[in-house]
Amino acid sequence: MVGEKMETDTIAAIATPMGESGIAVIRISGSEALPIADKIYRGKKKLSETPTHTVHYGHIHHPKTGERIDEVLVTVMRAPRTFTREDVVEVSCHGGLIPVQKVLEAILLAGARLAEPGEFSKRAFLNGRIDLSQAEAVIDLIRAKTDQAAKIAMQQAEGRLSRMIQKLRQNILETLAHLAVNVDYPEYDAEELTSQLIIERCEEISKEIDHLLLTARQGKILREGIQTVIVGRPNVGKSSLMNALVQENKAIVTDIPGTTRDLIEEYVNVRGIPLRLLDTAGIRETEDVVEKIGVERSHQALEQADLVLLVLNYAEPLTEDDRKLIRLLEGFTKIVIVNKVDLPRQLDLDELRSLLGEVPLITTSLIEEQGIDQLEEAIVRLFYLGKMEMKDHTYVSNSRHVHLLMKAQESIEEARSGLETGLPLDMAEIDLKNAWQYLGEIIGDAVAEDLIDQIFSQFCLGK
Repeated sequence: MVGEKMETDTIAAIATPMGESGIAVIRISGSEALPIADKIYRGKKKLSETPTHTVHYGHIHHPKTGERIDEVLVTVMRAPRTFTREDVVEVSCHGGLIPVQKVLEAILLAGARLAEPGEFSKRAFLNGRIDLSQAEAVIDLIRAKTDQAAKIAMQQAEGRLSRMIQKLRQNILETLAHLAVNVDYPEYDAEELTSQLIIERCEEISKEIDHLLLTARQGKILREGIQTVIVGRPNVGKSSLMNALVQENKAIVTDIPGTTRDLIEEYVNVRGIPLRLLDTAGIRETEDVVEKIGVERSHQALEQADLVLLVLNYAEPLTEDDRKLIRLLEGFTKIVIVNKVDLPRQLDLDELRSLLGEVPLITTSLIEEQGIDQLEEAIVRLFYLGKMEMKDHTYVSNSRHVHLLMKAQESIEEARSGLETGLPLDMAEIDLKNAWQYLGEIIGDAVAEDLIDQIFSQFCLGK
């Protein structure tokens, strides 16, 4: 399927977000992109007569009534030097709902079809412009929440991961070639290939896959963010902590217990680490019907948490609700924040430390903006053993890729362990072929069509 020319009609879609803006871009791709554009464009010359990769000033007219719709700049890009490897026309018109919709409507009336989500990127993949891992990196680049996440996505979009996967597959192919000689023509085994040599090759390949899998946790964090849940009794400072991290007044802060009744969500960039931050309703026993729903949602959020920030009150003794929360959070990755240290101390810190063990404990006065730097340091220490060297590593951040790498690793290990226990070489050949296949699915070699559709359906319109 990869590299095969996709025979479809010409598609069009708005490539920029809807809303008021200086300009908006509408993208057209396909064999009829230029003839369709000629039907509605009026300028010094027809677009089909212009050189590739040039920009032209003119106006868009309704294809049936001839009404002038908008003043535009039109970019002409001819195949194969385009993202889709098809003829591409991009119309830059005025932003705003009405001008954009009217220009798009004119393009569709002239013969284009409205593109499906991700269809431009899908054509780039099917026409051999990018492989599947590069296409998925485009999604990651669009969704990146930090500079580091964007850099990793850009590296993958440029083919860094693809090249590593291709190298691994080539190493497996070379091993399979030696195996084939040994299995089919043992009397001509010029290199005297033995099971021990195959075992050594399997170990080398396994180490390379291990190297990629070791980056998966950090890669997932950069791609998806750390699901971080703020919990604690009502009125201990959870919403103040949320606002301090976000640096905006997103959550209501009052002296009234139980103010937060629902989950409040925000993305926060903590020293290059994206946190998907959830401020929850205070967890306590309550008879308030609405607050009970909020508490139940807080418990549900905890089940999905990568990190829990437990907030306690420095100016109050530990309550039974506090102790229940500490017991509830056993086994969670967490940081305890003792807030309101600007007030007289009532909390027994020695008792608290004995209950927590090795859990990081940070003291804060959020009203005076104290302790946030120490909290950020604690988060960095928990999730990064060292600084990420962007230039030296390829980070695996996609859960589909991680799953396939693990399957390939299992097959390599089965081949190695089988040979060590004396199984015939042709049994190892089956396992190595499976590993080669799993790695191929990462870059889209012989991947199922329904999976391709599922991946590209995640894209926005116009991409």
